[in-house]
Amino acid sequence: MDSLHIWLTYALILASVVGYAIERWPIEAVAAASLSAFLLLFSALPFRDAAGAPVTSGDLLSGFANPALITVLSLLIVGQGLFATDAMSRPTQWLARVGGSAGTGAIALILVSAALLSAFLNNTPVVVIFIPILTMMATQRGIHPAHVFMPLSFLSILGGLTTMIGSSTNLLVAGVAARSNIHLGFFDITIPGLAIAVVGAIYVIRVMPRILTPREGSDGRFVDSGGKQFLGEIDIVEGHAYLGLKARAGLFPGLGDLTPRMIIRDNQTILPPFDDIALSEGDRLIVTATRRAFSKALSSGNLKIKTLDPSGDESGKKANKIGPDMVMAEAVVAPGSRYAGRTMQYSGLRTQFGITLFGLQRKSRMARAALSEIRLEPGDTLLLCGREPAIAALRGNHDLLLLEYSAQAIPQSAKAKIAAGIFLAIVLFSAAGILPIEVLAMTGAVLMVATGCLTLGEAARSVDRSIFMLIGASIAAATALERTGGAALIADATVDALSGLPPAVLLSGFFLVIAVMTNFLSNNATAVLFTPIALDISRRIGSPPEAWLACVIFGANASFATPIGYQTNLLVMGPGRYRFADFAKAGIPLVLLVWLTFSLVGPWYYSL
Repeated sequence: MDSLHIWLTYALILASVVGYAIERWPIEAVAAASLSAFLLLFSALPFRDAAGAPVTSGDLLSGFANPALITVLSLLIVGQGLFATDAMSRPTQWLARVGGSAGTGAIALILVSAALLSAFLNNTPVVVIFIPILTMMATQRGIHPAHVFMPLSFLSILGGLTTMIGSSTNLLVAGVAARSNIHLGFFDITIPGLAIAVVGAIYVIRVMPRILTPREGSDGRFVDSGGKQFLGEIDIVEGHAYLGLKARAGLFPGLGDLTPRMIIRDNQTILPPFDDIALSEGDRLIVTATRRAFSKALSSGNLKIKTLDPSGDESGKKANKIGPDMVMAEAVVAPGSRYAGRTMQYSGLRTQFGITLFGLQRKSRMARAALSEIRLEPGDTLLLCGREPAIAALRGNHDLLLLEYSAQAIPQSAKAKIAAGIFLAIVLFSAAGILPIEVLAMTGAVLMVATGCLTLGEAARSVDRSIFMLIGASIAAATALERTGGAALIADATVDALSGLPPAVLLSGFFLVIAVMTNFLSNNATAVLFTPIALDISRRIGSPPEAWLACVIFGANASFATPIGYQTNLLVMGPGRYRFADFAKAGIPLVLLVWLTFSLVGPWYYSL
C-alpha cells in the first residue's frame, strides 16, 4: 500500500471540501481545480492498485460518463419541460386543495407523500415526480425554493430506510449478505427505520426551514414572481372565452388571476363595481395582473399577440402562434428615452423589434385610460412579449433597459399532455425495471425537445454546469480514495480503534464512521466497502449479523451533509439554488440525529 498517494488523496479531498465550504470561489471552479489536481497527481506519480492495475486519467475522468451524471442532467431537462408546459398545474391545484389554504400545510403533505412513496420506489424517480409539483406550488404560494427541495431529497432518503426495496443501497447490502447465507426480509429493517424516519422527518419539516436561509438573486437567476402588478388590455372579440362573462358581486370570477379595472364599450368607460354587466363583443377590458397571470392567459389563448402599431404590418398574424421560443420579459424606460412621451399604440416596438407590449407598471398613480393611449414615462416597467431572438436584441439598448434574466418562456399549455406522458413513461418504466433510469432519462430529455415542449436553448439552460463539474470531480476523488486503499485504511482503523468496546458502543461508532464516509464516497460504494467488515465484526463478537447489516444500510443512507452524498441531493441542488455549505449546515445536524436515534434504537431492537 503506497502511503504517499493515500495521504495526498486525503489532503486533496480535504482541500476540496474546504474550498466548497468557504464559498469564496464558484463551485464549478473548485471542482475543476480538484479534478486537475488529481489528474496531475496520478500523472506525475504513477500508481498501481492492489490488483496491479494503473490508475489512469481515463479512470479519473470516468465520472463525466457516469450514469448518475447523465441521469441527473437529463432529468433536469425533463423537469424544465414539465414546468415550461404547465403540465403539473392540475396535480398541484389538487394537492393545494387537499393541503388547505396555508402554503406550509400543502408543502408538508407533499413531502410526507414523497417519503411514503420512497419506501416502495427508488428515491430518484420519487424526487423526479415531486420536483415539478413543488416548483409550481412554491411559485404559486410565494414559498422560496430553498425551503422545499432539500427537505424533499432528505425525506425521500429517510422514507427509503423503512423497507428493503426503499433504496438501491438496501438491496446492495442484502445482496452481499446473501453470499454469506444471511437473508434479509422485506420488513426486517422497518421498525428501526421508521424510528429514524419519524425523528428525521420532524427535524426536516419543523426545524430545517429555519436553518436554510434563502438567497434571492444570489446566483443572478432568481426572478421574483410575486405581486408586481402590470396594467394590460384584452380585446373581447368573436369567439373569445370571456365573451358573455357576467359580473357577480361587482367582479368577474371567470377572469381568474386577472383583476378588471375598466371596460371601454363604444367609447364609453365603465368603472367598477361592475353590477349586472356582461362582457360583449367589441369591449376592451382593462385589467391588472402579475406577469405569470398574463403569461397563463396568453398560453391559454385568452390573450392575443397583436400589433398596436397602425402601420398595417401583417407580421403579427404569424406571431399569434405561441411556440416554445416565445418569451415574456421586462424592460424599463430609461431617462431621456426616445420612447418617453409616446403612447403605447405608437411606440413602434412591433415594427422595430418584432415584440408586443402587453403591460405597464408605473410607480406613480396611473390615469384611467385605455392601455394603447397611455403615454410612456421614464421609469415605467414594460411587460414585453416576443420570440427569444427579438427579446435578446434589446440587450444593450439605451432607450429600453432590459432586466437581465427577466425573460421567461410562455408555458406551452398545448404540449402539457405530451410532456406529462413523457414524464410518466420515465417513472413507470423505471419503477417496473424495464429499462435503466439513465436510458429513460436521456430518451425523455430528447423527446422533450423533439416534440416542441422545449427549445434546444431552453434545454441547454436547464443544465447546471456546477452540477456537471461537481459530479465529475467527486467521482474522481472517490476513485482515488478506493483505488489507493485510502477508504479501506479508514475502515480497518475504525475496527481496530473500536475493538474491545461493548457491542452497543461498537455499533454506534461503526455507524458514525460509515455516515461520514458515505458523504464523500457514493452510498453504494460505502455499502460494498463496509458490509464485509460488518459481517466480520458480528462473527468476532458473536452478535446478530442483522444488527450490523442494518447499521451499514442506515449509515450508508445518511447522505445528508454534502450534495455529492446522494443522487437526489444533486437533483435538487439546481432547483433549490443551494450551495455546498447549505447541505453541511442543514445536513450535519440530521446525520447526527440519525446516528443518535440508531444508537438508542439499534441495540434495543437487536438485543445487543
